Amino acid sequence: MDLSIFFIIAIFIAGYAAIIFEHTIKINKTASALIIAVICWAIYFLGRRAPLAEDLSQFSIHVSDISQIIFFLFGAMTLVELIDSHKGFKIITDIIETTSKKKMLWVITFLTFFLSSVLDNLTTTILMISLLRKLVPHKDERMLIGCIVVIAANAGGAWTPIGDVTTTMLWINGQLSTTAVMRALFIPSLVSVMVPLFYFSSRLKGTYPPIKSIKAEKREPGSRLVFWVGIGGLIFVPIFKTWTGLPPFMGILISLGVLWLITDLIHRKYPEREKLRVPSILSRIDTSSVLFFLGILLAVSSLEAAGVLRYIAVWLGETIGSLPLIATAIGLFSALIDNVPLVAATMGMYPLSTFPIDAPLWHMIAYAAGTGGSILIIGSASGVALMGLEKIDFVSYMKKVSLPTLAGFLAGMGVYLLLN
Repeated sequence: MDLSIFFIIAIFIAGYAAIIFEHTIKINKTASALIIAVICWAIYFLGRRAPLAEDLSQFSIHVSDISQIIFFLFGAMTLVELIDSHKGFKIITDIIETTSKKKMLWVITFLTFFLSSVLDNLTTTILMISLLRKLVPHKDERMLIGCIVVIAANAGGAWTPIGDVTTTMLWINGQLSTTAVMRALFIPSLVSVMVPLFYFSSRLKGTYPPIKSIKAEKREPGSRLVFWVGIGGLIFVPIFKTWTGLPPFMGILISLGVLWLITDLIHRKYPEREKLRVPSILSRIDTSSVLFFLGILLAVSSLEAAGVLRYIAVWLGETIGSLPLIATAIGLFSALIDNVPLVAATMGMYPLSTFPIDAPLWHMIAYAAGTGGSILIIGSASGVALMGLEKIDFVSYMKKVSLPTLAGFLAGMGVYLLLN
């Protein structure tokens, strides 16, 4: 092995360990991701064998592909934050009026599952946990529903191109098309939720203590218009891509531009509403998460450029052989390792020339990476958000939730194989 490749692998492993143990070492994962991205590419260029112009051209291609994902995420996050600042999501939360534990579990699960297919799973989790704090004031009684929110958010995001970062990555990069992935993964994703839902539902009895209605919460001016235009804008993105052939980030940009124009027209005469306009909203975007995706995708692309991912693909093919088993293994790995770099690595391991758009491999990877992260609380952004918001520890989640979730994950994969 070339010495530069060895150093790239060593730096990547060290940096990735720092990302995994972020909460232990108290170093933000974004810092680690950005550092390993630049160092890995610097080592690649210092040890290059091709002419500089050729390496720069390859680097530019990687940056172009990654930038499309970053622009899309930034636009989508701004749209969702704009809706939330207007309290537009109250339109959805007002439909929940029950104190039955079992009924609450089912309503929250299905609401999360379908909401996550339009929004991203992280945003949906944060929204639903915020809602649950109003519906179920006692933290101990919220624990189980909070966990099913993570499962439903990850499963709901897996079957649409805009619901999960990993599915979005595959969609933007040309591995998936909109209608094909939705048709192929809807039932498997639903099954992966239903198995743990039936299990938990059978163990819940009684009612939650009565609470004050959350309908008293006041919406901001224009909340309904902002909600429907924002949701419509998100749904419009895959339609725009199919219609024009332009990359998805162009669709999200025009949707954001339209909503920006509308909110400016609504609030321009009222200085006290400045907090509801886009320039103020932009200051609330989770820039750290966007930079983390940038760093980790750049780091993984350095492994692809160095040929490391190709070696791994050959090794998996020779060792495991079966594509369903490889996809299942990726899903299980995503319970321990962030699914973004896993999917990014897979995209580099299997070329489109061998596995064209909507090949079963890409469907299985989208499903496995999206739902497998629910098996452990650290396996997805949704789980990490739940851990931070509700202070649920790793061991408690594993004891109560991991086995039913694993059963659902395997059942969904089995259903996909049966249907295809």
